[in-house]
Amino acid sequence: MKVILLGTAAGGGFPQWNCACALCQAAQSGLLMSRTQECVAVSGNSRDWWLLNASPDIRTQLLATADLHPGPGPRDTPVRGVLLTDAELDHTLGLTILRGASDLTLYAAAPVLDALTTSLPLHGLLDRYEPWSWQLSTRPGGFDLTGGLRVSTHPISAKAPKYVTAASTDAHWVTALRIEDQNTGGTLIYAPCLADWPPGFDELLATATHAIVDGTFFSARELGAAVVSTNSDAGQSRMGHLPVDGPTGTLVALARHPSLRRIYTHLNNTNPLLDPASTPSTLIARAGIEVMPDGAEFTV
Repeated sequence: MKVILLGTAAGGGFPQWNCACALCQAAQSGLLMSRTQECVAVSGNSRDWWLLNASPDIRTQLLATADLHPGPGPRDTPVRGVLLTDAELDHTLGLTILRGASDLTLYAAAPVLDALTTSLPLHGLLDRYEPWSWQLSTRPGGFDLTGGLRVSTHPISAKAPKYVTAASTDAHWVTALRIEDQNTGGTLIYAPCLADWPPGFDELLATATHAIVDGTFFSARELGAAVVSTNSDAGQSRMGHLPVDGPTGTLVALARHPSLRRIYTHLNNTNPLLDPASTPSTLIARAGIEVMPDGAEFTV
């Protein structure tokens, strides 16, 4: 399975348009690499490509990736569809850019499909351009994708997006994806949003060879410190992302899986991991965990 990291930043990208924190200023001046909003493409045969989430930057990301260019016909595309992990805006608004493409399939959990029909009615909007196949991703036993991939979904969080005003607090809003290449056995876990380390997640990681996981914040108080906020709830507790650092952070948890190739994504614009010369970047490198740039490719 070929994997391309189309984007690696959290919502708003890096630098963020309305932020003058030190990291964003460094990116604006060209001292640090800019990043688009998080999205991944996978393929089992290098012909049929599936998007994992659809960022608002998807047009730029597709045009920057030769494997995803259109052709050979004037309206042919190698993109076969989208698998959503949640209903957040930075993972769904890119669907509007894909409007008009025919024969696409979208997979998502039931609350996400409902949100995209009611609270953020993209389902009806997109079908007016070209009807898609909207499929439930949380089906027992998983499902197959063209190109030789098999997918199963695993509920990990009940965090609903802010635009859903009457969200159920016990619904499976956020899922992790397990994607297996049926020809090679290589397996990817994709979990860009972890509000905590959910029960059974260690067991899920133990079945995989590669994992792309939530690296939004390095520390729990990072956001408030970077923007000089007096909000006592600023940071990962408000945003719903488990930090990298700390006794219950993902760095400690991922250390239990040394044979797994581990990659952080969805990096917030305040995260010191955006600076490869920072002490936190050195810390995770020593732990064998990677932060890769937009456009990075690897084989699972």
